[in-house]
Amino acid sequence: MTARKSTESTRAWQRMLSGRRLDLLDPSPLDIEIVDIAHGLARVARWNGQTSGAHIFSVAQHTLLVEAVMRQQVPRVDTRVRLAALLHDAPEYVIGDMISPFKAVLGGDYKVVEKRLLSAIHIRFGLPPVLADEITQQIKAADRGAAYLEATHLAGFSVTEAKRLFGRDPGLPESTVRDYLTPWTAARAEKQFIERFTAVHLP
Repeated sequence: MTARKSTESTRAWQRMLSGRRLDLLDPSPLDIEIVDIAHGLARVARWNGQTSGAHIFSVAQHTLLVEAVMRQQVPRVDTRVRLAALLHDAPEYVIGDMISPFKAVLGGDYKVVEKRLLSAIHIRFGLPPVLADEITQQIKAADRGAAYLEATHLAGFSVTEAKRLFGRDPGLPESTVRDYLTPWTAARAEKQFIERFTAVHLP
């Protein structure tokens, strides 16, 4: 898929509440705002909404869980790596959260758009466009740990099935598990995402 600017007749951009207009085919870091990311991710459901609880389990809450798992797995991890973990699913504020089986069906074009958006987001917040392999693997490990917890606490998976698909329990403290695995309101998820971003994003 080659990058091209969207036109009015082939609209591939989205208007954000901040007033920004983000082109999905050629995203500019200048059109990316953390308030738009937080607002969008707090309203996107993980697991296609197939989770227990009074509210959806949002992608915003998931990213906070991933960052918490990373801190558990790599206690002395650099702040920039924590920021990268927090933003690892940030493109979903525009393209939504498609479950892995559906991503496999869609194939390469979806991944190209997702990677291009993530690179623009990284540049906007002072990260390399493409992360080092070691950092990517750390984030993936934390993501799998979060998925294990979500699968067993919210999405109806057995422990055996979750271990086969996502690996082992990451071993978070029980109090942290209770908080992060209780689906929040969109307003709380948005607020806590912004607060954590502010804590790990060093100007």
